[in-house]
Amino acid sequence: MEDLKNVYISPLPDSPYVKPFRFNYTQNGKEKTWDLLEVHDSVAIVVFNVSRKVMIFVKQFRPAIYYNCIHPDDRELNVIDTNKYPASLGIALEMCAGIIDKNKSVEHIAQEEVLEECGYDVPLEKLQKITSYRSGVGVQGSLQTFFYCEVTDDMKTQQGGGVDDEIIDVVEKTIPEMEEMVNSPGPIPSPPSCLFALMWFLHYKADKYRK
Repeated sequence: MEDLKNVYISPLPDSPYVKPFRFNYTQNGKEKTWDLLEVHDSVAIVVFNVSRKVMIFVKQFRPAIYYNCIHPDDRELNVIDTNKYPASLGIALEMCAGIIDKNKSVEHIAQEEVLEECGYDVPLEKLQKITSYRSGVGVQGSLQTFFYCEVTDDMKTQQGGGVDDEIIDVVEKTIPEMEEMVNSPGPIPSPPSCLFALMWFLHYKADKYRK
């Protein structure tokens, strides 16, 4: 995961994942513009293993985090110095998640993501839909649907780690480790949605498993 080389910045060609565009509007009689990204909606799943009372996270390299750790002057170079900026700067700890890019229900997509990323085969009826919310409201505003499921060791049917060229590590944390994480002074290498999910779990579910 941290074997990173040949890092450079280039213009964005047509992409199946993001579409940049300018939004034009008139508000209170004043003409305005806002630059936006059209992206896929997504799902995120809190996966808690009740056999060992641990939360299942996924760890992966996120180019957006890595890029924002690079000094603006160094972004202009032809090739980024990975000795100065090691891959570890871009490693994120997140909930299991994935984009909605198939003609399937959000429940089915969530089920597939848990199997592909974490290795657990979760029945649809075990996926509890918690809520949905808007993410990246400054530039995208896409909808993410948040699920919760409890799994056991017996439900793990494969290694996990993603599909195709994904490089994902499965990480487990105990409840005290989760509490330490959300109380960290930061910066925490996790998106707000992950921290929201952890706070939700600690508030509504954790007491049941503290003993």
